[in-house]
Amino acid sequence: MSDLPRRRTSHTQLARDLGIEIVTGAHPVGATLPTEHEIAEQRGVSRSLVREALRILGAKGLLESKPKTGTRIRERAVWNLLDPNVLAWMFEGEPAVGFVRSLFQLRLIIEPSAAELAATFRTTRHLSRMGHALEQMQNHGLASPIGQAADQSFHHVILEAARNELLVSLGGSIGAAVRWTTIFKHRQTRKPSDSMPQHRALFEAIADADPAGARAATMALIAQAQVDTELSLRATD
Repeated sequence: MSDLPRRRTSHTQLARDLGIEIVTGAHPVGATLPTEHEIAEQRGVSRSLVREALRILGAKGLLESKPKTGTRIRERAVWNLLDPNVLAWMFEGEPAVGFVRSLFQLRLIIEPSAAELAATFRTTRHLSRMGHALEQMQNHGLASPIGQAADQSFHHVILEAARNELLVSLGGSIGAAVRWTTIFKHRQTRKPSDSMPQHRALFEAIADADPAGARAATMALIAQAQVDTELSLRATD
């Protein structure tokens, strides 16, 4: 039995730690993880906690457990890359440029159309919530946790205003994409572009019930975010 002290680690924290190691390549695809007993000894936690953490990772498509062969890292193609936690873990390291481009392509497929619908179906309550989020972003800045949370809220309200329950179900994934690309940009020494003018233009188009304007403003906002994120990736090379 190891003499390591048992740390106050939750199963979600352990899942996060292992998840980051998997998606950033510390445990490559096809590799077999240490046994539950070995992980527990290495991390100073209980086997039941390890078992629950591995269950979480299995549900996200990262792991596959089989009798006699152990727990193996699954192929990337079956990972749930749109899971908000998995997206967050990807940005804990340095995500591949191809992954970042795919993420922004997805946003360009979904968000401009959602903004068009939002400009048609938004209510005064939606506009009030978007306006409050803009104020928070302006007052606190997107480098701050408060500003980042407000940015995430702003984009989520647009999905809600589209009045399409399937779009709303994507809110967690879109919100995670917005949040973690913003956090990643502000980790770098290079200051990203000011996105507040594009956010305000998007808000105004939705408030003016201008679907075409809302689509154009969304595309401009996402395009700028992609440029800043890719420049941040190059800055880490």
